[in-house]
Amino acid sequence: MNRILTETYPDAHCELDFADSFQLLVATVLSAQTTDVRVNRTTPALFARFPTPEEMAAADPEELEALIRPTGFFRAKARSLLGLSAAIRDRFGGEVPRTLDELVTLPGVGRKTANVVLGNAFGVPGLTVDTHFGRLVRRFGWTEETDPVRVEQRIADLFPPKEWTMLSHRLIWHGRRICHSRRPACGVCGLAALCPSFGTGPVEEAAARKLVRTGPFS
Repeated sequence: MNRILTETYPDAHCELDFADSFQLLVATVLSAQTTDVRVNRTTPALFARFPTPEEMAAADPEELEALIRPTGFFRAKARSLLGLSAAIRDRFGGEVPRTLDELVTLPGVGRKTANVVLGNAFGVPGLTVDTHFGRLVRRFGWTEETDPVRVEQRIADLFPPKEWTMLSHRLIWHGRRICHSRRPACGVCGLAALCPSFGTGPVEEAAARKLVRTGPFS
């Protein structure tokens, strides 16, 4: 199934826009409970105003909240951004840490966010267990676990580390484009012959094709 996903999505990548590890960390925190498209529309002004951890740590909270308001939950996210920026400044010399154990000590940063940064900014293998990832691995029968940490551990046992980051992208891309939560486009899915959940959505090609999404995912 991973080989088919590799052939289906040769260009799979992180759909958040970023220029460095700090920008990716901030964008990933902002992406909670919203879309990558909305984050990508929000971050240019944010990074123009506060391009470094030092500058963001010193930001006026109300100004920061106003800049990130479109992403939702802006007060909580602003607190996280202020906290993680100050921690990077004070504890890590202004540099985003490069290990999972250190990243998850930052305010607002859990394993999912840490693995996004590790895999896409630093080239360190990591599994990004977001809602798409968790839903698809259960639908595919790869695991029955629902706790994200246990899902991560189970899938890590199935694939070599070199596959983890790109596998995450492929599953997220497939979940956004074909394997939707309520009505997956089963009739045009390249995994149909291998998927134990085939038939959850329309199996007729014409009906299934209408469900395919190409983005942007607003």
